[in-house]
Amino acid sequence: QVQLAESGGGLVQAGASLRLSCAASRRTFNNYAMGWFRQTPGKEREFTAAITWSGGSTYYAESVKSRFTISRNAKNTVYLQMNSLKPEDTAVYYCAASDTTVQTMGVLTSPASYAYWGQGTQVTVSS
Repeated sequence: QVQLAESGGGLVQAGASLRLSCAASRRTFNNYAMGWFRQTPGKEREFTAAITWSGGSTYYAESVKSRFTISRNAKNTVYLQMNSLKPEDTAVYYCAASDTTVQTMGVLTSPASYAYWGQGTQVTVSS
């Protein structure tokens, strides 16, 4: 079991930055690929960014590419740095962990590839 806890959400104005953090409970955190997804009311959970277990590869949704950066440290935390925020970035952001051995973009962009999820953190961007 892996428990995930997100933090860092909040209310900001358009153009501002936020950094989300996701702390994992398990010491074998480094065996998992990690992803960030977001969801707005009435819509399906949407892939945002992912990073492989080694940190060697990162993947992004087109809508956030060049504005968001996913990273992970050697311990148990994954980050999502969000710059130049737009009102359309408003959503609940979820952190997720995947133990898949096939860590390609096609796999890591799918919510079904992730077995563990955090509770989410709200990000609201005002215009």
